[in-house]
Amino acid sequence: MMPNDTIYALSSGGLPSGVAVIRMSGPQAESVAISISGALPSPRVMGRRTIRTRNGNVLDEALVVVFPAPASFTGETCVELHLHGGRATVAAVLDLFSSYTGLRHAEAGEFTRRALANGKMDLAQAEGLGDLLEAETEAQRRLAQDLTSGHLSVLYRGWAERILHARAMIEAELDFADEEDVPGSVSERIWADVAEIADAMGRHLDRSAVAAIARDGLRVVIHGPPNAGKSSLINSLSGDSIAIVTDVAGTTRDILTTDLVLNGFAIRLFDTAGIQETQDVVEAEGIRRAELAVESADVILSLSDSSTFLPLPDNCIGQLIRVRTKIDVLPLAEGECYDVAISVVSGTGMDRLRAIIGACLPDLAAFQTAATPARRRHAEGLKLAHDELTYALKSEDLSLELRSEHLRRAATGIGRITGQTNVDDLLDVIFTSFCIGK
Repeated sequence: MMPNDTIYALSSGGLPSGVAVIRMSGPQAESVAISISGALPSPRVMGRRTIRTRNGNVLDEALVVVFPAPASFTGETCVELHLHGGRATVAAVLDLFSSYTGLRHAEAGEFTRRALANGKMDLAQAEGLGDLLEAETEAQRRLAQDLTSGHLSVLYRGWAERILHARAMIEAELDFADEEDVPGSVSERIWADVAEIADAMGRHLDRSAVAAIARDGLRVVIHGPPNAGKSSLINSLSGDSIAIVTDVAGTTRDILTTDLVLNGFAIRLFDTAGIQETQDVVEAEGIRRAELAVESADVILSLSDSSTFLPLPDNCIGQLIRVRTKIDVLPLAEGECYDVAISVVSGTGMDRLRAIIGACLPDLAAFQTAATPARRRHAEGLKLAHDELTYALKSEDLSLELRSEHLRRAATGIGRITGQTNVDDLLDVIFTSFCIGK
C-alpha cells in the first residue's frame, strides 16, 4: 500500500444493482472527478453530472458528491460516483480510472485502513465496522454498532488513562519523594483506584462468553447413534435438505453445518456421524470428529429413538438436552426420561425444542453491548491487563518499581485493543477480512 496513491473501488456490493457507488480517495480524487464530469457540486451536496471518457464519449449519467479532506471517511479528499448499476457501466468507469497515472484499485479494507491512519477511528472501531458489514442477526448488529460508535473505546481508554495516572503518581513518589507537593503515600491514593479498575474489568470479562454467542453464534451439536433422526432433525430445524436422510446406518460420515436465527441470535447447527462401533476407516474418522464437536459444543442435543441415551465424553462442557425422537412411529413407554419428545414428520414437540434451545440464549432485550467485549482479541487483551493489575495489587511486598511495571503491562494490553500501542502485526490480518470497497 502506498499512502500517496489515489485509490478507487466499487463500494456498493454485487452487480447488477439499481445503483452502484464507486469511491475515490486521495490527492487526485478531485482533479480526476473534474476531468471526467466537469465542474463539481458543492462539498457534500449531490449533483447530476455526465461521466465521459477522455475522448468525450458518454459513459453514464451519475450523481457526484465530494467530501473534502479532512471531513471525510478516510480523512482524505473523497469523491463518490453514484452510477446505474449495470456490469458494463461499472466496468467502463473502473477502466477509465485505471488509465490515470497515480490511481490504482484499492486493496481489501484500504479505505478503512486510511481512516485509521488518519485518526478518523481507532482499531476497535475499525473492527466494529467490519463486523457491522457482516452482521446477520440483531445481536451481531447491536454488538458491532456499539463497537463502531466508539463506546467501548471510550471505556478502554478511560481505564488506560487511569492506569497511566497511577504510574505517574508512583514515578513522582520515587523521583521526588522529598518535595512537599508530591503525595507521600501512593498506596492510599492510587491503589484503591487500581482495585476499582480491576474489579470493573473483571465484571466486563465475565460477559465474554455472552459476546462469543452474540458474535459467533450458539454452537448446537446433534449427537446420537445411527438412525436416531439426527439428519432429519437438522433438516427440520433449518427448513432445508441439508443432510441426506436414509435408513442405512452410517449415511452421515462427516460434520454438516447450517446456520439459522433464533430470538435475534445466530444458531450454528452441527449434524454428526452416528456413534457406533465400526471397522470402516472413513466412518471411524467421522465418529472421531463428532466426539470433538460435542466436546466444544455450547448445547448438545442427544438424540435417541428409545429409552436409552448414549453417554457423552467426560470433558463435555455444553448444556445437555435429551431429545426422544420418532414418537409418531415409536410411541413413548412409561417411565422414559427425556427433556423433549419430538416427531419431525408430524411436527410434534418441535416448538417445544426450539423454546428449550432459545432458553440457552441470552435475553436480547437485556443484552447490554456496552458491557460486553466484542471480539476474542479484545477479551485476550483485557485478560492480560486484568491479570497484571491483580498481580500488582496482591504483590505488596514488591518494590514500587516492579509494581509499576505490572501497571505498564496492563496499559499495554488495553492499548493494543484500540491501536494505541504497536499493532502493526495485527493490521494485515484485520483488514484483509474487509470487502474491497471498504
